[in-house]
Amino acid sequence: MNQAVKPLGPVMLDVVGTRLDAADIARLQHPLTGGVILFARNYESRAQLVALTSAIRQARPGILIAVDHEGGRVQRFRTDGFTRLPAMGQLGQLWDRDVLQATKVATATGFVLAAELRACGIDLSFTPVLDLDYGASTVIGDRSFHRDPRVVTLMAKSLNHGLALAGMANCGKHFPGHGFVTADSHVAIPVDERELDEILGDDATPYDWLGMSLAAVMPAHVIYPKVDAQPAGFSKVWLTMLRERFGFQGVIFSDDLSMHGASVAGGPLEAAQAALDAGCDVALICNSPDKADAILAGLQGGADAASAARRATLLPCGEALEWDALQADPRYLAARALVQSL
Repeated sequence: MNQAVKPLGPVMLDVVGTRLDAADIARLQHPLTGGVILFARNYESRAQLVALTSAIRQARPGILIAVDHEGGRVQRFRTDGFTRLPAMGQLGQLWDRDVLQATKVATATGFVLAAELRACGIDLSFTPVLDLDYGASTVIGDRSFHRDPRVVTLMAKSLNHGLALAGMANCGKHFPGHGFVTADSHVAIPVDERELDEILGDDATPYDWLGMSLAAVMPAHVIYPKVDAQPAGFSKVWLTMLRERFGFQGVIFSDDLSMHGASVAGGPLEAAQAALDAGCDVALICNSPDKADAILAGLQGGADAASAARRATLLPCGEALEWDALQADPRYLAARALVQSL
């Protein structure tokens, strides 16, 4: 690691608008800050986005810049040349018609997704969704590849391959599974009453089968009362299981601590502390600068060397092509044509 770059701290937060203000810069420079997550409100154009990511890095060299950019209805940047990416459910439907073509398009989708983001200075997208599509969850819905965990696993592996070809890591979500419950953890506290064996034998199996190919995992703000009284992201039971039973060695992100599903852990500071104490490497807080300030002011810990080393693995590999060079790259053009053929 470059000695001039501070280790990544355990807090990922957002910035208010399309340009940094003094309060944004102060948060970015706080020693506990290690990452920034961007949203559609942070985007006007590609040129503005590149200027914003450059300003973020100037304020905090080495910081990890991330976004929820899955495809379908969860794609933060959609204009000024960004490829409209398919919902993962569309790729699952293609699997049902043509398995090999589906894996090929999934790899192309991952490559296009990552190459375009990296050309704009973004390091990581929180993808793939590994939840199963039971047809009941409106918040998951077509963000899921399929109902069959085997299909989910192989499609995610193909998508992850495409991400890796563009030098980007991945983040599987939402462990051990958010697809069975109908409630939306953004506005409610979902409860999944199933037994542990049923969850492990179905929903959680992609995390086992993907194994070392997962770079990061985000647990669900879902309570599984037959296993633990705490939502998975605040549960030592679940996160220890992820580490020990599934052998996961990568980064564990909390889901957004401003969501209603996190409220069972207390206020923002209490929730962030609970997430890190349970085994998360990163406490993620979105859309709430005041809550981010409270977390940065009061959080204890986060200096664990092993956790800092894991966080550093998410920084991208290799030099990214700038946008104009990307538009002339034969591999990118071929991948984009595949994606647009859906």
